Amino acid sequence: MSTNVQTENKVPTNKFKAILWGILPLILLVAIITTIAKVGTGIESEPAAPIEVLNVEKITLNDEGIQLKVLNSGPEDVTIAQVTVDDAFWNADFSPSDTLQRFERGTVKIPYPWVQGDPHEIKLITSNGLIFTGEVAAAAATPEPNGKLFWQYALIGFYVGVVPIGLGLMWYPFLRRFSVRGMHAILALTVGLLFFLVIDTFEEGFEMASEAPGLFQGTGLVWFGALLSCLFLIAVDQSNERKLSSSSLEGRRVSNKIATGIGLHNFGEGLAIGSAFAVGEAALGTFLIIGFTLHNITEGVGIAAPLLKDRPNWKTFVTLALIAGGPAIIGTWAGGFIFNDTLAALFFGIGAGAILQVIYVISKMILKESEKRGLSPVSWLNFGGLTAGILIMYVTALMVKF
Repeated sequence: MSTNVQTENKVPTNKFKAILWGILPLILLVAIITTIAKVGTGIESEPAAPIEVLNVEKITLNDEGIQLKVLNSGPEDVTIAQVTVDDAFWNADFSPSDTLQRFERGTVKIPYPWVQGDPHEIKLITSNGLIFTGEVAAAAATPEPNGKLFWQYALIGFYVGVVPIGLGLMWYPFLRRFSVRGMHAILALTVGLLFFLVIDTFEEGFEMASEAPGLFQGTGLVWFGALLSCLFLIAVDQSNERKLSSSSLEGRRVSNKIATGIGLHNFGEGLAIGSAFAVGEAALGTFLIIGFTLHNITEGVGIAAPLLKDRPNWKTFVTLALIAGGPAIIGTWAGGFIFNDTLAALFFGIGAGAILQVIYVISKMILKESEKRGLSPVSWLNFGGLTAGILIMYVTALMVKF
């Protein structure tokens, strides 16, 4: 009896010791870091040059002049001592102050009479003599958010996203006439379309990452977003596999995944269009609308491909068009009103990961069906479909790039 009591008393004691040993290293780590931060390393040496980093996040032009949104992403406080526009010194108002602490954002208002269509260069000179530059390629008044502009941007996103994908889905009755091998070729074509999209999405993400403040590690955000979104969707897909009761449900699930991945990509297209109009490049914005509209028609074919064994109603197609095209509307709003390079890089990464997961699912579907019917998964017909998908996206992308 006494032995049992002693054993029961030892169990809580052992648990307490285990918890203590688990927490103790963390406590010591915090203490060491705090000590180093307050006391220093003991090495007294001044840097050869001041370490200052000031990012110009956004430039706005209005009747009052030029306004800059800036971020101090460096390790030290930054004091803006002088401001020049086109190599001429100008007075400026600073909010909240001309001195920005680490990670602090501020606004610089310059009463400069900018000229419509002319390029302008703004230089911010710190108290230590470092110069940070912001450029306006072609001056134009920055659109101010209002109800009319809100709906105009929504209409642009609708034209770019929902309409062309809806037109692509209208090929569904024609695609149903294909044989099993033909269906596999269409699925391979879809993989080709998505393969091009994932590369394009990564490129756009890295471009946004290069413009983002180095503090936020934009390139890492692209990779992390892609990896985590891909693995997350694979995990969700595997957990839902047991719930599928028919191949038609599987086809609809894959179509929804394709639409979601394409939707995230089209969000980026909306960002590009909205940003072009926001900085006054209306000609570029119009050109992007035409190019993206032609480019996105083929995406509807890719969404329809997994549904060839099913007979979905019109509501299914409307839903898929909205899932894939609707984000273009949101992207146009974001690009025109609240564009942020860091968040854009993250969203592009998430979109790339989603598209990669869809490529994995469709490839697995082709392999499974081919094995079931005794067909070659890498036939010349499938290879031709894959190649055709890449070429279609490449050729239509030329209308946007050039």
